[in-house]
Amino acid sequence: MFTNEMIQSFNELEMSLYNYITKNSEKVVYMRIRELADQTHVSTSTILRFCRKLNCEGFSEFKVKLKLHLDRNEKTNLKSTKYYLSEFMERTMKGNFESYIQETADLVMRSSKVIFVGTGSSGILAEFGARYFSSLGKFASFIKDPFYPINSKDLKDSIAIILSVSGETDFTLKLANLLKGEGSKIISITNSKNCTLAKISDINIAYYVTEVYLGEANITTQIPVIYILEETAHTIRKKSEL
Repeated sequence: MFTNEMIQSFNELEMSLYNYITKNSEKVVYMRIRELADQTHVSTSTILRFCRKLNCEGFSEFKVKLKLHLDRNEKTNLKSTKYYLSEFMERTMKGNFESYIQETADLVMRSSKVIFVGTGSSGILAEFGARYFSSLGKFASFIKDPFYPINSKDLKDSIAIILSVSGETDFTLKLANLLKGEGSKIISITNSKNCTLAKISDINIAYYVTEVYLGEANITTQIPVIYILEETAHTIRKKSEL
């Protein structure tokens, strides 16, 4: 229902609206426009502009399309990982995506220290990223403990690669601001460019896949993150051999 072009056209308020709708679709189809505005803290005018970007004349037509979309996917909410891989390829592997990889590689090569940061599943991938970079010749460490002590003297000419699906995790943002304040360059890998972490980063790589929840657990695929980490490490290795 939401194409890559549509998502990329959303402004900050529309992205907030999009995130709410994707997480609460079952409720939204029964809401009045004023109820949705109150829940998302946006104006009804914003909702109508959002609907027009989805080629709907108004909120009523949008709800009809959303209901049809839910009916089609009612029994297939948990899709094959092949679906999310193809979604990543279709939505992201176009335009300037590869240039962000190259830019990240150049910045990492000029750094004296690389620190990976993440919590939860992103913390596991932060550890993986540090190990993978080190294996290919660029030593890196990782932080996944929110209380990890940081010595500012060690951050001179450093790069922090911060992983977060939402880009809104309190610990992640707190640590990103701390690292940035101490002079560390920030590279973030998030699911959208319209998040706080992306906006405070020197470079952001967004991969745009559908967020998936099982109860309260966020089980959004991490395949794009693994690709980005491995491709960046390989690019650094190739550049260092020139």
